Amino acid sequence: KTDRPLALDEMLLCDSGGQYLDGTTDVTRTMYFGEPPADLVQTFTRVLQGHIGLASAVFPHGSTGHQLDCLARAPLWRWGLDYAHGTGHGVGAFLNVHEGPHFISATKRDFDPPLECGMTTSIEPGFYKEGKFGIRIENIMLVQPHKEPHQMGQATLLEFEPLTLIPFQQKMIDATLLSQQEKEYVNGYHKR
Repeated sequence: KTDRPLALDEMLLCDSGGQYLDGTTDVTRTMYFGEPPADLVQTFTRVLQGHIGLASAVFPHGSTGHQLDCLARAPLWRWGLDYAHGTGHGVGAFLNVHEGPHFISATKRDFDPPLECGMTTSIEPGFYKEGKFGIRIENIMLVQPHKEPHQMGQATLLEFEPLTLIPFQQKMIDATLLSQQEKEYVNGYHKR
């Protein structure tokens, strides 16, 4: 049943969004209302690390979503976890929420356009234990020029800027598992 009261000892995965005159949103957060068990906190933290791994990436112009997908999956792979869906998709306005031409996926496709400045994309790694729980962290990101100087000649580097600003549930994060860079990402995201 899907129309039942939520219990304190279970997770809620909420995939939501809206259609507005100036764009479409698509966001997912996973929440736990009671005191979460350690194994769920650890798994949530691994998914968050995957999200941060891709969201904080700096990559050369011409990179495709297929090339970048492993940045979101690697933190989960280290612990024998994965998810059976794409990591990201373009976002339409008054069309489809999932709109190309680009995508971020482990699946190689014949048509695989590179990410370009001004494109919006979701980043949404997850983990799902059938019949038990699901975890996904989804934000919409803007592809933009990398702001820091580099020593790669005339190469153009790109990065993501989060457009979705919804906090991550802090009690679901095991900060001892995060690197210093990951902690800085979370703290910087929450300050925005």
